[in-house]
Amino acid sequence: MTDVTKPAARPANPRFSSGPCAKMPDWSPSLLKDALLGRSHRSAPGKARLQHAIDLTREVLEVPDDYRIGIVAASDTGAVEMALWTLLGARGVDVLAWESFGKGWATDVLKQLKLDDVRVLEADYGELPDLSQVDFSRDVIFTWNGTTSGVRVPDGDWIADDREGLTICDATSAAFAQELEFDKLDVTTFSWQKVMGGEAQHGIIILSPRAVERLETHTPDWPIPKIFRLTKNGKLIEGIFKGATINTPSMLCVEDYIKALEWARDIGGLSALQARACMNAAAINEWVENKDWIENLARDPETRSNTSVCLKLSDAATADLADGQAAAIPKRMVALLDEEGAGFDLGAYRDAPPGLRIWCGSTVDVQNIIDLLPWLDWAYETARAEITA
Repeated sequence: MTDVTKPAARPANPRFSSGPCAKMPDWSPSLLKDALLGRSHRSAPGKARLQHAIDLTREVLEVPDDYRIGIVAASDTGAVEMALWTLLGARGVDVLAWESFGKGWATDVLKQLKLDDVRVLEADYGELPDLSQVDFSRDVIFTWNGTTSGVRVPDGDWIADDREGLTICDATSAAFAQELEFDKLDVTTFSWQKVMGGEAQHGIIILSPRAVERLETHTPDWPIPKIFRLTKNGKLIEGIFKGATINTPSMLCVEDYIKALEWARDIGGLSALQARACMNAAAINEWVENKDWIENLARDPETRSNTSVCLKLSDAATADLADGQAAAIPKRMVALLDEEGAGFDLGAYRDAPPGLRIWCGSTVDVQNIIDLLPWLDWAYETARAEITA
């Protein structure tokens, strides 16, 4: 059993939420003092600042020059929905679903767009579907990193180079922290509230030349809401990808994102961001390997996330528990850690199996992870003693 004495040190930054995520190190509101507030986003300075955010995204994320990058409304969800509503319907669709967001995209395709030729390839939390079963003569929708399950695709090798359909990738917890292979991706979406620690409600959509060709040659059978429209008179609305956003963005949030991108560039760019996330996840995984009460929800080490690390009580820890106690212990742990100021927002996603979810993205300092771990031991022993008393 673990010593139930409270650890002496708390994380300097106990924010481990999976979105909005921790701000970059040394962030303060003073960094935003020059934000273009009270000015139109369509003014020359406003469009220039939005274009700067797009240009820095291309530089730091290493997006190919012939791919378009646009800032859109409603976070990653809005960006994915924009892709689904404007691009689908030209051919059959395969949807991969192994956690809640993938299942949500499947629901939208089946029940909202009401497409007939849809295959849903599913897997339980902690596993991936059989990627060899994906048919790339069809459009393929998938998440690169399952935020609510802690399971990611291992790489892009499973995606066909000679695909006929489009690949539509929800990369919101992967972008900047994992190696996205853009030559395998036709639509890539994310929110800057994740790995870059930005504020919520803004999304990014990245289109390959193949996706642009589809937009300009395919007209869906359903009406397209204004907020999703990427074409006019059969041509791409290029302004969207040059800072002329469809809706009004928060220039305060845009400035915050720019500052995060500048920080990322200055510490070494994409490789440095990836290394920080990997170091954070490795600290947790090493700790898990030496504990008998907790384990990764993601079963295969090759597909474990380095950003949204999802944990559950081990079989050994739950073997002698009564019904409901296995779910109650993680919930109580989350409350205890919050009360102590040792770790905030650590609970598993509401649709996921009971457990913990610790954000390890690039803005998190590894020392904060290291300082959190003894508190997890303390919280487990305390919660278990309370619930089994």
